[in-house]
Amino acid sequence: MTWKQVFTSSVGKKLTMGFTGIFLILFLVIHAGLNACIWANDGGEMFNAGAHFMGSNWVPRILEIGLFAGLLLHIIQGLMLEMSNRSKRATGYAVAYGNGGSKWYSRSMGLLGTIILLFLVLHLSDFWYPNRSSQGFLLGEEINLFTKMQQEFSELWVVIVYVLGCISLGYHLAHGFQSAFRTVGVHNKRYNLMLMTLGYAYSIVIPLAFAMMPVSMYLGWVH
Repeated sequence: MTWKQVFTSSVGKKLTMGFTGIFLILFLVIHAGLNACIWANDGGEMFNAGAHFMGSNWVPRILEIGLFAGLLLHIIQGLMLEMSNRSKRATGYAVAYGNGGSKWYSRSMGLLGTIILLFLVLHLSDFWYPNRSSQGFLLGEEINLFTKMQQEFSELWVVIVYVLGCISLGYHLAHGFQSAFRTVGVHNKRYNLMLMTLGYAYSIVIPLAFAMMPVSMYLGWVH
């Protein structure tokens, strides 16, 4: 398969989605682990130390470029696949199978992905940009990211938006986790049940962990 086919053919697009999806799945584990430091209840000391390392060390910075490249590629290929699938279904089906044919969220990956993208823009503007801009991209004093979280999540509407974004992420992962591994070849009768169980567990635990962070901040469970 040529590089052109990787980005233009149906198989190439699916493989790209699969590999970038697995990369993002691994990133979410690291991101959730770092953010979970807020529950140390030490005034944000552990969390801020981790955030400082991720922002001031050049190794995570370089990996961050790869992360954004993978995320952008995942979004572009996802949109292209969604448009291709919609064009193929333009004539519709004689029988509407509903969930009997597939789960609603597996048929709504484009919509869920769009909601997550909008949530991601909000998240980056709330935390990533203010933090990185004070760590070398622009002149300024490094912010206290834990205090920034407390300020942002003191607003109920922000907490609600974040929780809705995490719910969308959960449904997206419920299909995307299994789909990503199957696309790259991890698919046989021996591993199907394990892959399905792991996928559903991941799609619950990781989004729930992210959702509980703003909720915990708003309710004063962390300090």
